[in-house]
Amino acid sequence: REMLRVIPKHKGTDHLQADLKRRIKELDEEIARPRKGGARGGPALMVRPEGAAQVALVGPANSGKSLLHDRLTGSGARSGPYPYTTQYPEPGMLRWEDVLFQLVDLPAVAPEHPLPWLGGSLQTADACLLVVDLADPDCVQQVATVQAELARRRTSLVTQWPCEGAGAGIPDAAPAGDEDVFALRLPTLLLANKADLLDHPETDLEVLSELEEPHFPVLLVSAQTGLGLGELGPWLWRALGLIRVYTKAPGKPAERERPFTLRAGEQTVADAARLVHRDMARTLKYARVWGRSVAADGQHVGREHRLADGDVL
Repeated sequence: REMLRVIPKHKGTDHLQADLKRRIKELDEEIARPRKGGARGGPALMVRPEGAAQVALVGPANSGKSLLHDRLTGSGARSGPYPYTTQYPEPGMLRWEDVLFQLVDLPAVAPEHPLPWLGGSLQTADACLLVVDLADPDCVQQVATVQAELARRRTSLVTQWPCEGAGAGIPDAAPAGDEDVFALRLPTLLLANKADLLDHPETDLEVLSELEEPHFPVLLVSAQTGLGLGELGPWLWRALGLIRVYTKAPGKPAERERPFTLRAGEQTVADAARLVHRDMARTLKYARVWGRSVAADGQHVGREHRLADGDVL
């Protein structure tokens, strides 16, 4: 099409013009035709990240992951009183204020139910929620089993989250010489589920926190009654070190419905511009900012200016 546009239009190029038009028509028809070959069947084994962060739900069988996922996201995930109800990744969105977290419910992690693709599904995750049944006497052993099974897939659950002091655990030691330095390391929050089945869940939670290794940060929840579910969104927000940035065009009000979210260590004006469009980040000279990161509203700032939560850009 570009060649047809630029060639001179006279009798000497009539044949060339006709040939180009014929080839354009053939290529258009080829693009419009359905692709040949067998169709791929089955659900997707990897979920494209959306929202402020992708958080994977992992845990042993019958820990209540699917019901918890349904209560948090309204996904309608199938749950039942029998093991291995979930067979494939199930995405859903958890809303906290004006921010969305993507929660991905994964099949149970157990030696008797090996899933070769599980490690690949976790590659896009930013963090993990390790769900255990607090009412199960073997819950401490189940935590260790899940970690061992994931380690075989080169995935480590760690206690340290990006934002220190937000309820995150003790910093993890650097990988030893015999450990896989290329293993995926996912910050993990332990969700002690089914608290409604216990008379003194706080006492059982203290015991679990002391016995489980490597002492993940813990949140007491119940998918059945909703206990603790409202605390999950703000906990993830603080521990992941996220901030919200709102944008506005000159002379127009700020767009408050869907903020851009920036992560710890990536909170400059240039980082925000890259989320809007990569060309904008490349050509950006300055921006005007309203909010806590500037001394006066509408202040001109450069590319490296660090933004604060709630700033308007």
